[in-house]
Amino acid sequence: MDIEIIEMAERKMKFLLRNSSPAMANALRRTLLSDLPKMAIHKVEFHLGPLTDDTGKEYESATPLFDEIIAHRLGMVPVPTDRDLFVPQDECVCGGEGCPNCTIEYFLNKSGPCTVYSGDLLPMTDPSHREAFKVKDEFIPIVELVNGQGINVIATAVMGTAKKHVKWQVCNGVGYKYLPRIAIDPKAASRDDVLECKDLCPRKVFDIEGGRLVVVDEHECSLCRTCVEHLRDGKGISVEGDDTCFLFKFETDGSYTAKEALDEAVRILRDEANEFVDQIENIGPESDLLPPEPEPEPPEEPEYQSEY
Repeated sequence: MDIEIIEMAERKMKFLLRNSSPAMANALRRTLLSDLPKMAIHKVEFHLGPLTDDTGKEYESATPLFDEIIAHRLGMVPVPTDRDLFVPQDECVCGGEGCPNCTIEYFLNKSGPCTVYSGDLLPMTDPSHREAFKVKDEFIPIVELVNGQGINVIATAVMGTAKKHVKWQVCNGVGYKYLPRIAIDPKAASRDDVLECKDLCPRKVFDIEGGRLVVVDEHECSLCRTCVEHLRDGKGISVEGDDTCFLFKFETDGSYTAKEALDEAVRILRDEANEFVDQIENIGPESDLLPPEPEPEPPEEPEYQSEY
């Protein structure tokens, strides 16, 4: 399996998966969608009652939304994830009680009139790490407050995967297709019905150069075969999908960079494959897997009959 990067930005990537199979391509897709560990807000503590801001103005810790709705919105805010700094709570030395190795705490304190945004979440951590733990998307609206209303919460982020809840999903828009293989017969490249395929193609794959049809962007082909169906005899252009090479693309929510997401997905797949190989090698002879044969039952004694 080889990976060739075509486009890479901070939050999105397009690449080719070569020398592979549909099964491996689907495994990589499912890993990107549901197996990447990520930090997300899992617990929100609301402070209720009267509060006082820095100017001495008093307001009520109340919002126009239910606390459950605000907690859900906070849970969906992308939180930066560093796999070298954090571990899942069930694997932490604290035994799941919560410590700097498995949790990030955020503080949110705002009073109206204003709109509370995700950027108002302030990480309660060491000043040297405070900038690194700030949420990536700072303009996600959480709640709108009017005069006299406020919000004061402490939110705790922990690590999980999307198998448990979508708030731990790192990647979205994960998709792949067979790499298109388009061939134009040189003898038919200047034929009228072949030239008409330039305007018929919905993805603008073709162009005309020197009175002949040419392929300008093979990767954009969706394998719809509109061009082939338009040909009078079905010959002149061939369009096929290569089932050993796949064109992938995906985006992240900002908790990972695109490169980090792909590296982590490949590492997870490698570790799972190695674990599976170890399990296969540790399987004993086939006879060890079969249940023991039951002992034969003793023959039944004939029923005693009295002569009287």
